[in-house]
Amino acid sequence: MTAPEIITFGCRLNTFESEVMRRHAQDAGLGDVVVVHTCAVTEEAERQARQAIRRAKRVRPEARIVVTGCSAQLHPERYAQMAEVDRVVGNDAKLAAGTWQGLFDAATPVVQVADIMAVKETSPHLVDGFDGRSRAFVQVQQGCDHRCTFCIIPYGRGNSRSVGLGAIRAQVERLLESGYREIVLTGVDLTSYGRDLPGQPTLGSMLKRLLRLVPELARVRVSSIDPAEVDPDLADLLTGEARVMPHVHLSVQAGSDLILKRMKRRHLRHHVIELTERLRRQRPELAFGADLIAGFPTETEANFQDTLDLVEEAGLSFLHVFPYSPRPGTPAAKMPQVAKAVRKARAARLRAAGDEALDRLLTRLVGREHEVLVERGGRGHTPHFAPIVLDGGGPDGQIVKARAEHRQDGLLYGKVAA
Repeated sequence: MTAPEIITFGCRLNTFESEVMRRHAQDAGLGDVVVVHTCAVTEEAERQARQAIRRAKRVRPEARIVVTGCSAQLHPERYAQMAEVDRVVGNDAKLAAGTWQGLFDAATPVVQVADIMAVKETSPHLVDGFDGRSRAFVQVQQGCDHRCTFCIIPYGRGNSRSVGLGAIRAQVERLLESGYREIVLTGVDLTSYGRDLPGQPTLGSMLKRLLRLVPELARVRVSSIDPAEVDPDLADLLTGEARVMPHVHLSVQAGSDLILKRMKRRHLRHHVIELTERLRRQRPELAFGADLIAGFPTETEANFQDTLDLVEEAGLSFLHVFPYSPRPGTPAAKMPQVAKAVRKARAARLRAAGDEALDRLLTRLVGREHEVLVERGGRGHTPHFAPIVLDGGGPDGQIVKARAEHRQDGLLYGKVAA
């Protein structure tokens, strides 16, 4: 039987959920299905999803097209009206096995999207692996209770819900048994983990217990965290636990206090600098990344310069840069907008600063030996998440020791130790 095809856009949580859907579709015998797993974080992400739908139908005219994900949750009728689309499935329904069993029954409506805000729990889902990937993702949290003025995602994901430690442990152990050597904990608002659980455990306390319960877990990463919510246990792990990789990605968004307040963020500029300095003092090898938005409404050149300067002042080496994209229904979409050309130009300047910052990090890593997780094509990542091309690599998914010999064009080049 032909395997279902999943086209995934967006975050690491989407990557995890795509594997859940792959298993459900296979179990339901839906080999002729193409699932387009959408993202709604920017207008460009939604445009790319529509483009992928049309391309999928051209390439596989016999396939049935299912659209799901955040954009489908927010705009189901928009996708239902596309001639190529057979079914539109909401973010809650997509993870239920029963949805896929009867997906194309005559009595099943084209649109299966319910009120995501009514969902109160996150059900654990066990997956055995991730198609074509050497590291595995584990969902520990879902949804978001905050309402940043630029963000539409809470309306696509619902309110914050956490997965209990028992289910997280079971998933991690299953992935380790499948041969994975590195686990990434994912969520929509990861540092809000546990507030809805008995005893209200923090992300850090949960991770400490997980590492104690699963001693064979050799490498773990946490995906994007909020600078305002790094709890003491998490800080201890990031600075003192060798199994937690020395790479911290922060949801920063801007470096101007005025813009941060208009974004309705819970941190200010100095909080980011103080956090990176404090963690780096205790573990100097830590590498930091950040999400940054260029051209938020009302952003002046001086406001933007504050963000540009923050890259160096906070020592940010890995940047995910987004030109601001108005999301209908959000407060920021009603604010005075920065011209699109200016947004694009500022994003380019931020990316250039990010390239320079990454180059500085790679320069520091040259001449040192690193434990590298081998990925496809003889490439991999160091514990700092620096990309490296390996000479004399190793089996995909294995960890090898490699000496970084030089760097070029944003990559390390290294030789595997004999």
